[in-house]
Amino acid sequence: MPYLLRPAALTDAPAVTELLNEIDRIEIGRPETDLHTVEADLKHPEADLAQDSWLAFDDGRLVAYALVWDDSQGERIDADHYVLPDHQRAGELLLEALEGRALERARANGAARAVVHLHLNAAPTTDLAMLRGRGWSVVRRYHVLEREVRAGADLPPRPPSGVRVHACADEADRARVHALYQTTFAEHFDFQPRGYEQWLHDVDGDRIDWSLVWIVTVEGIGDAGFLLARDDREAMGWIRSLGVVREARGRGIGGLLLGHAFAAFAARGRKTVGLGVDTANATGAPRLYARNGMSVHYAVDTWEITVA
Repeated sequence: MPYLLRPAALTDAPAVTELLNEIDRIEIGRPETDLHTVEADLKHPEADLAQDSWLAFDDGRLVAYALVWDDSQGERIDADHYVLPDHQRAGELLLEALEGRALERARANGAARAVVHLHLNAAPTTDLAMLRGRGWSVVRRYHVLEREVRAGADLPPRPPSGVRVHACADEADRARVHALYQTTFAEHFDFQPRGYEQWLHDVDGDRIDWSLVWIVTVEGIGDAGFLLARDDREAMGWIRSLGVVREARGRGIGGLLLGHAFAAFAARGRKTVGLGVDTANATGAPRLYARNGMSVHYAVDTWEITVA
């Protein structure tokens, strides 16, 4: 029987979440996808679900899902793609669709080609031979790290002289965090500049607890770093991003921010805190996280294809 393909709708979020958690169990041994995360993806302002999303069904069962969105307004297009192991043909059909749509999006931006990025577990359910046969290749590896925390043991560290840490309290502070993010992540691989409203959508600003977002101010420098964490993942507390401006690096700012996050999550009764890091990060982030007790949970690869 051929697969039934159709676009996704926001009402499909529960079914997509169930599919992704089934894939999580295969790839990392436990479900770690939350419904609100899938809903945020399906509501992405740079994705038109009618044209940029695909679901594949086998006899009524959802077996594959894909989504394309355009943050760059140029040739760089992003995609998600998930497929159950026994349904690789469905996965290939969705890859064909997303590659073609990515080129349409890039050409609409005035580009002659699309450079598409896709993140997959390092040992994914997707057939890697099929992926490579279509011209995809790995261009980067990320690690998802985790650390156990414990109330009473993980306490907020005391800032050194001339350094102040405070939680994000109002709209002005949110704007400061956005500015720090744009500055500190500009040199990172695959960084896409984002306006304030775009960034608020990216971090799901309507849902996160802003008391878990901290700004560090250093005497003589001013705003020197930030950490944005969130406590809406069922599996663990999550540190979404941490950045320190170049002139303040090497002063322990990153470790100070991590300590505040670990303490806050421990006080809330969390047992584990996680984050993702580029293994080729040039700022020394992997070493920072290792020094602060974080270890590898699993690896994720960035796959790339150029479609012209």
